[in-house]
Amino acid sequence: MTSAGAGYGRAPDALARILDRAPPVADAALRGDTHLTPPWGHGALHDYLPGMQGHVIITYYGEPQDIVWRVAGERLAGRTRSGTITIIPEGHDGRWDIAGPIGVSHVFLSHERLATCAEQLAGGRPFELLGRVGFEDPVAARVMEMLGRDAATATDPAARLFVEQATDLLIIQLARGHSSVGAIEPPTRRGLAAWQVRKVTTHMREHLDEPIGLDILADLVGLSRFHFCTAFRQATGRTPYAWLVGLRIERACHLLVHGDLPITEIALAVGYETPSAFAASFRKVTGMPPSQYRKQR
Repeated sequence: MTSAGAGYGRAPDALARILDRAPPVADAALRGDTHLTPPWGHGALHDYLPGMQGHVIITYYGEPQDIVWRVAGERLAGRTRSGTITIIPEGHDGRWDIAGPIGVSHVFLSHERLATCAEQLAGGRPFELLGRVGFEDPVAARVMEMLGRDAATATDPAARLFVEQATDLLIIQLARGHSSVGAIEPPTRRGLAAWQVRKVTTHMREHLDEPIGLDILADLVGLSRFHFCTAFRQATGRTPYAWLVGLRIERACHLLVHGDLPITEIALAVGYETPSAFAASFRKVTGMPPSQYRKQR
């Protein structure tokens, strides 16, 4: 990973190549090669995105969806809820898995504008953005909503002045909350502790080909079935069943790509009694049937 933009393609063009529609970038020419989109939407995404020229900031609208970014050996995961943002720093590549459809708006920032605006906060220190996925920041999300609302009218002098100043405000929030200068800590979740989630997840992974009851999972962390379900959802944002389905489909994707097991055997290996049940679940999570996923990889 690097913050040097040389050699990378423009972010809107790179996104257009892997999404089912191109980002509707507004025509207004803003300071520092800044570009905006109004609120728009695209379908599910399961693809590799190369490093891009410029930073990409995203906020979300509509029904929440699961989102995962695998970058530099890390797995960053979140939900595309209102009030959250995703940050893809310049030059950072990785694989994205996003359930769809989702509503979004984008701000495309050059590193020069970002660094110039944040210079006072940085105080001469090296300045880099942090990668974020579905990260809760109502302030940044609200500013982006305003930018998205005015993106199409930013050719008007008054609207342009508002957009330029709102963009600077967004950059200040990014600098003080999502950078090497300052970072907001992820909000503390109630419910299960991290070690309890790991223990439950490990058990699920080791028994993907078997029925897994809630009573067994609850016993692992010493809770009643009712309290376990509530605590698990508070800790992860998902039900135990949805978590298990995600692990099963993740394993199925690996088996489809690495190896030549028949799809029927893969279905049994990840806990589905029939190929049709497996195919329906796989399509719901990935947006395509298992056979198509295997061909595309």
